[in-house]
Amino acid sequence: MQLARIQTASGSAELALLADGRMAARLDGVDSLASLLRLPLRDLRALLEAAQPATQAAGRLLAPIDGETEVWAAGVTYKRSEEARVEESATPDIYSKVYRAERPELFFKATRRRVAGPEETVVVRADSTWDVPEPELALVINAHAEIVGYTVGNDVSSRSIEGENPLYLPQAKVYAGSFAAGPAITPAWEVPDPYALGIRMRIVRGGAVHWSGETSMREFARRLEDLVSYLFREDTFPDGAILSTGTALVPESPFNLESGDVVEIEVDGLGMLRNPVRRGQLSKQVR
Repeated sequence: MQLARIQTASGSAELALLADGRMAARLDGVDSLASLLRLPLRDLRALLEAAQPATQAAGRLLAPIDGETEVWAAGVTYKRSEEARVEESATPDIYSKVYRAERPELFFKATRRRVAGPEETVVVRADSTWDVPEPELALVINAHAEIVGYTVGNDVSSRSIEGENPLYLPQAKVYAGSFAAGPAITPAWEVPDPYALGIRMRIVRGGAVHWSGETSMREFARRLEDLVSYLFREDTFPDGAILSTGTALVPESPFNLESGDVVEIEVDGLGMLRNPVRRGQLSKQVR
């Protein structure tokens, strides 16, 4: 079972539970994911398990985020991530230090309008010369700091901008179209061991696989609950949060994302997130 935002025939968004890509239940009377993320985990589970059955084709899947839910991200949580950040940086020692530190690297990533859903376009900056996708397990966290689900994340990044100076990280990471999530949210109680999840990525260029790789959450160097604990220190998230947990799949230099590439990220049990790529700013429309 997965919790999804889907687009109806009228163009509006509604929530549904999916099984094998079909609508298994409707969540009538629930107006947003954000409202669900205000609930304690036990109440959310009870609500989803009591949903009324429905069997029909699901509409187009939308990004699993709405309301005032924020996206944050963690960095340098795998050994390969540390190595890649050292490789790109003019000040490599800071990444080695944070990899070994008790306090994790956490940074703001996106609001709803900056998040692409399944099959929607992600963007690489026009003023960057080295850009990569970053396939990540993303935690869905309620307002009570409980992990209530998991989804697939793509933390698109400019390695050239961040590598020039670590203080440029917000420009390298935070802009319209810099994050994708989906295809839906798998409830936490349906993932017995998140550290056992395999993660795979393919980058398709010109109809052929240009780059591919795979890893496992067993390579993860931290505890998920510790990341959540640090995120909620001295901060509140009334509509919950999505926390993308870092990557171990970093295409080696001189790889660079190009317009027309398609990024496919798959996580065991969570499904595949597929996004085309373009270079340069998305339209300024608010989604």
